[in-house]
Amino acid sequence: MSDAIRHSASEAAFLDGNIILPNGQARALLTRGSRIAAIGSVAEIRQAMAANARVIDLKNRTVIAGLIDGHAHMDREGMKSILPPLADATSVEQVVDKIAALAATRQPGEWIVTNPLGLPPTFDNLPGTLAEKRYPNRWDLDRAAPDNPVYIRSIWGYWRPSLPLVSVANSAALKLAGITRDSKAPVESVQIGVDPSTSEPDGIFYEWNKMPVVEHTLMRSAPNFTRDQRIAGLRESMRIYNSFGTTGVFEGHGASTDVIATYKHLRASNALTVRAGLMFSPAWRSSNLADCVDVLKSWGQWLAGRGLGDEWLRVQGMFCEADDSPEQKLRAAAFPQTGWAGFHCSALPETILQPLLVEAARAGIRVTGIWPSNLRLFAEVDKIAPIAGQRWVLGHIMSLDADDIRLIKDLGLVITTHTSAFLYKQGLQQKATLGQARESEIVPLRALIDAGVPVSLGSDNVPPTLFASIGHCISRRERSGAIVAADQAISRREALHCATAGGAYLTFEEDERGTLEVGKLADFAVLSENLLTCPEDRIGHILADMTVVGGAVVYERAIAQPHAS
Repeated sequence: MSDAIRHSASEAAFLDGNIILPNGQARALLTRGSRIAAIGSVAEIRQAMAANARVIDLKNRTVIAGLIDGHAHMDREGMKSILPPLADATSVEQVVDKIAALAATRQPGEWIVTNPLGLPPTFDNLPGTLAEKRYPNRWDLDRAAPDNPVYIRSIWGYWRPSLPLVSVANSAALKLAGITRDSKAPVESVQIGVDPSTSEPDGIFYEWNKMPVVEHTLMRSAPNFTRDQRIAGLRESMRIYNSFGTTGVFEGHGASTDVIATYKHLRASNALTVRAGLMFSPAWRSSNLADCVDVLKSWGQWLAGRGLGDEWLRVQGMFCEADDSPEQKLRAAAFPQTGWAGFHCSALPETILQPLLVEAARAGIRVTGIWPSNLRLFAEVDKIAPIAGQRWVLGHIMSLDADDIRLIKDLGLVITTHTSAFLYKQGLQQKATLGQARESEIVPLRALIDAGVPVSLGSDNVPPTLFASIGHCISRRERSGAIVAADQAISRREALHCATAGGAYLTFEEDERGTLEVGKLADFAVLSENLLTCPEDRIGHILADMTVVGGAVVYERAIAQPHAS
C-alpha cells in the first residue's frame, strides 16, 4: 500500500474497483478531506480507514484521475439551455406557436430572445428540417408576437461545419434596431435578407462567419446574456462536464471580464465543482503599441507567473490573436458584450502584437495562441525575450512537420489539441491539402510525445466530453470512417495521460493533481466502462457514474446494474 497520510474527520473508502495509477492498477482508494490518503488492496484500505469512514462499493468499475480539459469553453455549454428552446420545432408554424406561447407570458414591448433554430448540438440541415423548407421571417414572427420585439439568435458557428449562420427578427425588433430597406450590411460577410417583391427587409440575417457579427452590430439592441443567466449557465455547464468525468478546465482562448466575474461569484459561494484555470482575454481599446504596452503594464503584475487565485479558480496569462479584419473590429466594438464567445474579440495587427508579446515575455506573462502563425510569432519573440520555462501554449494544432516539433520543444511550449475539428471532422480534408507524403503531419501526437513535448487534450466544447477526444487520439478515425495518419496513434494509457496529467502540467499543478497518488487532490471519476479494455468504438461514449472533486462527490449517475470490467 502507498504511504498513507494521517487521519482526519472526513474520510471515504472506495473499494473493489479498477483504479488506474500512473504505473499499474490498484483495487481500493481512501480519501481524507480533499486529498488521497491511501491507495492499495481492499484489505489494506480497510485497515487504514477510520471506523466512521463512508464506504463506496465500486462494483469492479474503473476509476481514473479526473479529466482536465485543456481547451474547454465550458461556460458556453450551459448557456444553450438558458434561452427558450426551439429545438423540437419541425415547421415554421411550430416556431410561430412557440413564440406565441412565450408572448403570452410577456408584457407588451418586452423582448423575446430565443435559442437558435435547429437541433443541438450541431443545429444542422436547416431550413431543410422545417416542413416549409424555409426560415421563418419577420411576418411569421409578427403573427406570433405583434406587441413584442422578437429575436431568434444565431448559433456559434463552430457548432457545425457549414455556413451561413442565420438569425431572425420580427418587425418590432427591426424597428428598435433601426433597420429599414435602406440599411446596409456592416461587412460583406453579412447579408440582410429582403422580400424580392418589395425590397423590404424580411427579418432574416445571413452570416458567412464562424463567430457572429449581426448580434454585435445590426441587432445590438437585442438583450444579450445577463449576469444571472451566465451564473445559471455555468452551474449547468459544470454539471454536464462533471457527468463526463471532467474535474478541471483550462480556458486557453481566454475568458472575458463577465465570464471571470461569473466564476468568481460561484467560487465565493463555494459552488464550483470544476477547477478552472482562466487565461485573461484582453479587451484592447486601441491598436497603438504604446497604449497597449501601458495597458499590459497596468495589469501585468497580477497576470505574471501563476497569476491570482487558488486551487479552485486561477486567472493567469493572456490570450493573443493577430487579426485586423473588419469583422473582428466590429465584434471588439461591442465591448463589454461577448455573446456566445465568452472572450473578448479584440485582436491586434501582428505588427503591434509581436512587440507587445515581447513585453509579456519580459514580465513573465505566459501567452496562449491557437493559430498556426503563432508558432512563428512565438519564435520571433523568443529571440528577443526568451520564453522557455514559461509554458506558453500553442493550441488547436492542425499539422506540424519535424522542424515545427523541434521548435516547439526548444521553446518549451505546451500543446493543446482540437481533434474533433482537425482530425475527426477535417482529417481527410487536411490529407488532400497536404498530400499522401505528408499525412503523418496531421495532428502528429505520436511524434510530439516521442519528442518529449507536453500535450493536453481539449474538447473545445464540440462535444463537451473529453472521451471523444481520447477516442480520436487512439483510433485516428475520421467521421467518414477512414483512418488518418495511423502512425500518429497513441495508446490508451498515453491518451489518458494527456487528458489528465497533461492538463495538470498545463496549469502548473502536476504536483497537485492529474494522477492518482497519495497526497494529491482527490479528483477522480468512476466510469461507466473500462477505458483500457472496452471496444475502441465505445470510448467516446464513456460516461462518469460518479465524479469526485476535492474528496466530495459532485456528480452521481443513477446505476441500475453493476458494470462489468
